[in-house]
Parts: sequence; structure tokens; C-alpha cells
Amino acid sequence: MSVASPQVRRFPVDRVAGTAAWAGIAALLGCALALGLASSPPPLGQTLAGGLALIALLGLALARFEAIVALGFVLFGVVFVEPAPPDLVFAVAIAVAVVTGRFSLRRVPPFIAGLLGLFLVLNVLSAIEAIDLGRAGKFFFITAYLAVFSIWLTSWIDRPARARLVVRGVLVAAVVSAIIGSLAPFLPFAAADAWHSGGRAKAFFEDPNVFGPFLVLPALILVEELLHPRLLQARRATKLLLFLVLAVGILFAYSRAAWLNAAVGTVTMMAVFALRRGGGRKAAVLLVTIVVSLIVLAGTIAVSGSGDFLNERARVHQVYDTERFAAQETGVALVATHPFGIGPGQFERVVGYAAHSTYIRALAEQGLLGVFAVVALLLGTLLLATRNAVVGRDTFGVGSAALLAAWCGILANSVFVDTLHWRHLLLLAALIWIGAMLPAPRRVSYALSSGERSSSVRAEPPA
Repeated sequence: MSVASPQVRRFPVDRVAGTAAWAGIAALLGCALALGLASSPPPLGQTLAGGLALIALLGLALARFEAIVALGFVLFGVVFVEPAPPDLVFAVAIAVAVVTGRFSLRRVPPFIAGLLGLFLVLNVLSAIEAIDLGRAGKFFFITAYLAVFSIWLTSWIDRPARARLVVRGVLVAAVVSAIIGSLAPFLPFAAADAWHSGGRAKAFFEDPNVFGPFLVLPALILVEELLHPRLLQARRATKLLLFLVLAVGILFAYSRAAWLNAAVGTVTMMAVFALRRGGGRKAAVLLVTIVVSLIVLAGTIAVSGSGDFLNERARVHQVYDTERFAAQETGVALVATHPFGIGPGQFERVVGYAAHSTYIRALAEQGLLGVFAVVALLLGTLLLATRNAVVGRDTFGVGSAALLAAWCGILANSVFVDTLHWRHLLLLAALIWIGAMLPAPRRVSYALSSGERSSSVRAEPPA
């Protein structure tokens, strides 16, 4: 006679570990925010307005979660201060997702999650050397928030409808920003002066060097939508018009790094299409689109009378480049005396000049391990994006060619501009990570039914 053994209830170790991890992250964010607020507390009026906004956003998140996500991406082009308006929106959305159990690390590539965690730990260790703890706390808070944002986004986008919502929101933000920024230098009222910097378009960004690159990702997505419509229902003529609006915005940013970003992205996309089976025709169409864009841009320059300013901004060497390179040399030299870095956000305090390079900032502020973590994260994401493009693994309709092209552009951009806190950098990375965790496609077809696009995918098992 056999005796049935009693069932043993398993202790939910994974759930407890996950809760502990999020509690630790929340504690770090809270400490960093407290340090930042202690050094420069906001006025009472701003505090009250922020509190009311949080209550309203919380109500929206509980009632219509996708609506608050859409609002956050529509506000993606409003980054004139840090934390930025979209950060407030997404912070509420992420908090609600964590509390309701809709936040998971399972859809993030494990080595990516490990590198993000390593970089955050190195930020905390390097803060020991910080000379301005308030700035260190605020800077680290934004870094940690953006890391959490990318992880949350990777777990949230799990279907074409959500990918479409993100693309549409960013596209609205980019097109509105491009129109406002491009027209700002020519508008007669004084308020428009805040939307450009010495004739360089910036719209609602703090710097033209951020505004211009922000337009590149949606522009490349539009190009792939022109060649292979999937997510956007607009006519090709409308997509081409929107692309031209973004191209003019990139031009009028007068940012050499943004132009490099767009050029590298365009060449990469053309190479991907040319190497794909039957992609010669698409590469030819892309080439025609580029030619048309250049003609439109030339006409815009002629009509606006911006030729002289363009020639001046297009020079390889500008007067302030000497100061930039000198500051970067000083940043590299800091590793000898601060092997674990000078602390988050301390480059400007110690050197007296902005880093103007993601790699130099990481090296100076988090030391050799810090720059290793950043380079490994960027190159690891590049490998994932390349694999996605080779096997044709799109991110729920967001083309893998556009994502690879945009990532190559932003890697080049990061050599000359500090991109560490760019929201669109983390958005782009998350879209690549999502695609990398999907099964390799065998055949993908997209059908339009009742005004709504849907995807039908036959997939091979994951490698």
C-alpha cells in the first residue's frame, strides 16, 4: 500500500527576487532624487502643479493605460529640461505597471539586462568621488529611470497594435517638432526665439544637436514604410511628404553630428536592401527618394536664403572644436587618478566643459569598467540589430532595416555628442531588443481589415 506524499508548496523564489530587485531600484531612485531635490528644490508653485499633474496622470493610467502611453510618446519631442515632461508621464505608467504585475524582465535579452545593471552599479560606486552630490544624484536618477524605461518598454510592446501606437506617437512628435523648429527662425513673433538657437532649429529641445538626431529614427521608419507598408495606413504620397518635413528639420538643425547620423543611417539601409533577395528594386527606389529629398532640400535652402549659413555650419572644423577636443583629452587623463570615475554628471563640474561624447563621459565618470559596459551594451545591441536585419526579424511591423540603420547612425553620433540621456536612444534600443527575442520568421504577411492592419506570422523556433 503506497502512501501519497503530501504536496509541497514551492516558495516563489523568482517572484521574491524580482520584488527585491524592484525595491532596490526604487530605493536607489529615491535616494538619487532626494539628493537632486535637496540641492535645487523646485518652487512651491511648480511642486503643487507637479502634484496635481501626477494625480491626473495616475487616474488616466488606471482608466486607460494605453492612452497614457500614447501621451508620453506624443510628448517625446518636449525635452528642454531634465527630468522632461514625457518622463513624468512614463514614470506614472511604469509605476502602475509594476504595482499591477505587468512589468517583467523576461523579454529583455539576459546579457543586456546584465550590462544595464552593471552600469548602474558602477554609477553608484563612482559617486563616491563626486564633488557635487546634488548633481550626481539628479544625473544618476535620470540614468536609472531611462534604464528602467527601456526595460518596461521591452516588456510592454508585445503586439503590432502597441508597436503602431509607439510609432505613431513618435511620428507625431517628430513632425510637429520639425515644423516648429524649421519655421522658428523665420517667424515674426518673439516667442519663436525659444524654438531655435542662433538660427539653428531646436523646437522644444534644449539643444539643436539633440533635436536633429531625434528626427532620424522616424524618418528612417517612414522610408521603410514607403518601400514595405506595414504599420502606417497613410498613402505613400503622405508618407513621402512627412519624410521630407523631417528631412528639412534635420537640415535646419545645422548639426554636423545629426547630418552624419542621417547619412550613416541612409547608407546602412541602402546596403541592407541591396543585400537582401530581390532588394535591388527597393534600393533603387530608396536612391530615387534620396535624390528627390536632396532636390527639395536644395530648393528650401534657396528659398529661405540659408546658403551662407549652411556653408558656415558645414565646415569640418569649427572654432569651438578646439575646446571640445581639449576637454575630451582632459577627461581621458582623469582615468589615471580616478580609475573608477569621478561620478555621474561630474564631467562639467571637474573639466568645466561638456564631454560631447558618450564614450568619453562614461570613461571619465565611471572609469574603464564604465566605458566597457557602455561599449558592450552599444555593440551588443548592434549585433542584435544586425541579426534581426539578416533574418528579416521585424519588431511587430517596425522594420529591422530601419532599426539597424538608425542604430548605426546613433553609434556614429555618440562619438561627437553625448547621447547617454537621449530618450530616443533607449526607445530604439528597446525596439531592437524586442525583435531579438522574437522567433525567426519564415513568412510574414500583413493584411488590412476594417481599417486596421494586423500581422500573420509563421515562425521557426528560436535559435
